[in-house]
Amino acid sequence: MRNIWIVARKDLRGYFTSPIAYLVMAIFSAIMGYMFFSLLNLYVLQSMQFEQLRYGKGPSFNDSLIRPIFGNMNVVLLFIVPFITMRLFAEEKKNNTIELLFTAPIKMSQIVLGKYLSALLFVLVLLLLTIPYPIALSVAANPDWGVIAMCYLGTILMIGTYIAVGVLCSSITENQIVAGALTFGTILFFWIIKWASYNASPFWSDLLSYLSIVDHFEDFSRGIFNTRDIVFFASSIGLWLFLTYKTLESYSWRS
Repeated sequence: MRNIWIVARKDLRGYFTSPIAYLVMAIFSAIMGYMFFSLLNLYVLQSMQFEQLRYGKGPSFNDSLIRPIFGNMNVVLLFIVPFITMRLFAEEKKNNTIELLFTAPIKMSQIVLGKYLSALLFVLVLLLLTIPYPIALSVAANPDWGVIAMCYLGTILMIGTYIAVGVLCSSITENQIVAGALTFGTILFFWIIKWASYNASPFWSDLLSYLSIVDHFEDFSRGIFNTRDIVFFASSIGLWLFLTYKTLESYSWRS
């Protein structure tokens, strides 16, 4: 565990010693802040209209505000994560420093986990920037903290999968732009894969739906803890990291 943390700390420090980290944090905060206040304003307007027209109790707080906020957050991170992960191994290859990693007294698995952990910790910092949103809501309303907690858990698991894909793509090439493009394309594929299930046979429809990342986030967004979704994300992360390990192992034999 100590070796994993050494690798993670080195890479995490690398993020914050360059302006890229602060630029990403600023962009993420600006976009999420705009989305939060836009959705909040829309919710307030809809609630006032329902009250004036006496249509009933008004829009659902969770469906109209909480779920859209986290849904939009996952879309924003879909674009941001490739920029975070593209440098992990690609930069090491380009600078010819990856051989130093391979010859260091650290296992290949520890290198992979350390790189993964550094990117995950950076994204968790981004998520911490969104904590003021539910706190602000609690001042004026009574949000369901169970739903919010499940949304954060689902987001962390989904982003963990994004990052695992990015780690693999970064290990394939020494070109950071290519690594970022591969990461974005792969994640996007598993976002839209369910579209193909609508015209498929029952077997393929169920399979494609199961592979859909978005489908496995749905229960979390409703405040439901489903072990099926936990297993999916955990196994996905494990698979992508295992493929990274085998890719780097093959690279070390050739170099």
